[in-house]
Amino acid sequence: MAQTATRSYSLSNPVIKKAAFGAGGQPSAGVETKGLRNRIIQAAPATCSGSLGDPVINVDFGAGSIPGGPLAPGITTLQYATNCPDDGYYTITNNSGNCHDTWHTVTQDHTGNANGYFMLVNASNDPSVFFTQQAPVLCDNTTYEFSAYVLNLITLAASNSTVHHPDIQFSVETTDGSVLATFDTGTILPTASPEWVKESLFFTTPAGSAQVIVKMINKAPGGNGNDLLLDDITFRACGPVIQTGFTTVTANSPQNQCVGETKTYTLKSQIGTGYTNPQIQWQQNKNDGNGWIDITGETADSYTFTIAAGTLGTYQYRLAAAEGSNISSAHCRVFSDPLTVNVSAYPVVPAIPPQESCLGDVVTLTASGGATYEWSGPGITAGNKNQNPIIFDAVTTADQGSYSVVVTSTAGCSTTALTTLNVHLKPVATVDEPVHTICAGNSEIISVSAPDATNFSWVPTTGLSDPSVSNPIANPTVNTVYTVTATNDYGCTDVKTVTVNVLPLPVANAGANKKIFEGQSVTLNGSVQNGDVFYWTPTDYLSDPQSLTPVANPVSDITYTLHLTSTFNCGSTESSVFVRVYKKIVIPNTFSPNGDGRNDFWDIEALVTYPQCLLTVYNRNGQQVFKSIGYDHPWQGTYNGSPLPSGTYYYVLDLKSGAPLLSGWVVIVR
Repeated sequence: MAQTATRSYSLSNPVIKKAAFGAGGQPSAGVETKGLRNRIIQAAPATCSGSLGDPVINVDFGAGSIPGGPLAPGITTLQYATNCPDDGYYTITNNSGNCHDTWHTVTQDHTGNANGYFMLVNASNDPSVFFTQQAPVLCDNTTYEFSAYVLNLITLAASNSTVHHPDIQFSVETTDGSVLATFDTGTILPTASPEWVKESLFFTTPAGSAQVIVKMINKAPGGNGNDLLLDDITFRACGPVIQTGFTTVTANSPQNQCVGETKTYTLKSQIGTGYTNPQIQWQQNKNDGNGWIDITGETADSYTFTIAAGTLGTYQYRLAAAEGSNISSAHCRVFSDPLTVNVSAYPVVPAIPPQESCLGDVVTLTASGGATYEWSGPGITAGNKNQNPIIFDAVTTADQGSYSVVVTSTAGCSTTALTTLNVHLKPVATVDEPVHTICAGNSEIISVSAPDATNFSWVPTTGLSDPSVSNPIANPTVNTVYTVTATNDYGCTDVKTVTVNVLPLPVANAGANKKIFEGQSVTLNGSVQNGDVFYWTPTDYLSDPQSLTPVANPVSDITYTLHLTSTFNCGSTESSVFVRVYKKIVIPNTFSPNGDGRNDFWDIEALVTYPQCLLTVYNRNGQQVFKSIGYDHPWQGTYNGSPLPSGTYYYVLDLKSGAPLLSGWVVIVR
C-alpha cells in the first residue's frame, strides 16, 4: 500500500466529526470540535468500521473496449485524450501499458474486472480538479464516507528525488463554495508492483447542509511524475454496526430451501451505539429487477416470514437504520449485510440406462446432475456408496439387481434415480483341434463349438471360406493363427485360437536346357527344395541318375526328367531339361574343282543337317565370293558362275543353333 506519514483534515462546520465508526458504530479515534473554522487535525487515514449505506455517488467508469468515452462536462478540469494522456490530460481505459516505461502496466480495474475501466490521470503542473460532483439531498447529523481507490502509476524502480508522486485533497463543500471538510492523502508513495489504495474522508453533516459538492483536487506538481489511476469513487452514509442473522445475529450463512418445501424464517438484529434515536426498516430483494424494497410495517428488531413451496429464486433481506426521521430518506440510511435464502430446484438427473453386462466385465454406473451421490443396491458397500461413478472392476452375478441413487445439489435438494444391472454368463467356446497341418495348396476345416453362441467371427479372414461360421474351410498360404470370437445374444464373448501350419510343396528344377555337339558331354544342373528322394529318367548316357549334377553324353537329342518326393509327405514333382545334340561338322580345308570327278566340290560333312545355317566365303581382299543358307548344293569354287582362281579363301559358318560361329580357311587347287 502507499505509505503516508500523516493525513490532514480541515474542518469548518459548527459540528464536525472526523474518523470512522468503531466497533460500536461511532467514529473511531473521533475528535469533536465546536465553533472552530479552518482547523487542521493531523490523523491517520480513516475507514468506516460500521455499516455503510448505498452509494449516493458511485462512479466506477463502466467497462468495455478501449478507449472509454470522456466524462460528462463539469466532472473534471482535465482534458480528455483517447490514449496515453500528456500533462493535464486523462483517459478512460482498462490498460495502462504501452505508454511509458516508468509506469506500472495495469490491465484491470481495482475489482479485478479485465474489462472494467479506470480513470488514468497525467496531472498538470497547475492545481486541477480530478473529480467533482454534487451529491443529492443529504440528512442532518449523518456521517458520510467520501472515498476512492488510487494507484500511483510510477514504478518504484523509476522513482528518485526529482519524481513527483500523487497527493490528493478530498474536499466537501456547500453549493455556495463554503468548505465543510477536507482530507489530504499526503504523498502516495511508489510501489514495486501495482497497488490500489482506498482513500477516505468522513464528515458529519450539520443542520442545514442538505446539498454538498465533493471534490478530488491535485496538490502535487505535474511534469515529472504525478501520474495515477482512479477507480470506484463513492459517497455514502456510514453508521453504527448492524448485525443480523437467522434466529440469532451470529447465524448469517445463506439458507437453502428446495422448491417443493415451505419454510418459515425469523430474522434477528442488533444495532451498535452511534444513534441517539435509531430507527430501523427491514427490506427484501427478490432479485427480480426491482431491487431493495421496504417491507411494509416491519420496523422491529426481528422479522418472521414464510417462503411457500414452488417459489423458486434467491431472496435477500437486510435491515436499514438511520437517526430518527432520517429513516425515510434512502440517502441517510445504512444497511446490514444481506441475509440470503436460496430456493433451489431439485436436481434434474438424466435417466441412467439399464446395464447389460457380461460376467467379469468392467461395469460403470454413472449419475449426473448433482453435487453428491448416495447409491444403494446389491453391489454397494459402505466404502463405495458415495462414489460416482460406481465401478465394478470384474462384475459378478452377485452384483446383479436394482440400483438407486440419491442425487443431491449444492443447495441440499435431492432427486432419486433408478437403474438395473443384469449380469450374463459368457459362452464357453471349445476348438475341436487347436493345431492343423496342411500341405500348401490344400485346405482343411477348422471348427469351434459354443452351444450358447449365436455369432462367430474369425480373424484374419485370409484363406477362409466364410469367417462368420463356426467351421470354415481354411487354405492359407503361410502359417496362420486364426482367432475366433464366439458371441451370445447378450454380446458376451469367448475367444479361442486355431493354428494352421502350412507345409511347403517339393520343388524340383532340372536346370537350363543344354546344347552339345555329337561326341561331347555336359553336366546337368539340377536342384531341389523340400524333398529328399530324387532321380533322373531316362538313365541313358548319364553318369549317375541319382545325382543332382550327373554328366550326360547322349548321341542324339534327349529330354531328361528330374523326379522329387516331398520330405513332408506333400507329394512329388518333376522338372525336365532338354539336351540338344548337334551333328559333328567336318570342314575340309582343300578341294580341287577341276572336273576330274575327284574332290570337285567343297563337301562339308553333316552340314546338310543344319537347314538354317549360313555359310559365307571371302577372298583374301574381303570380298564375299559365296553365300548359302542351308547346304543342299555344295560349293564348286565359282563366283557368279565363273571358276575362281586357285588360292586361299576364308569362311564363316553360322549353324543358327546357338552354337559359336565356325571360321577358317579353305584352299582351291586347280
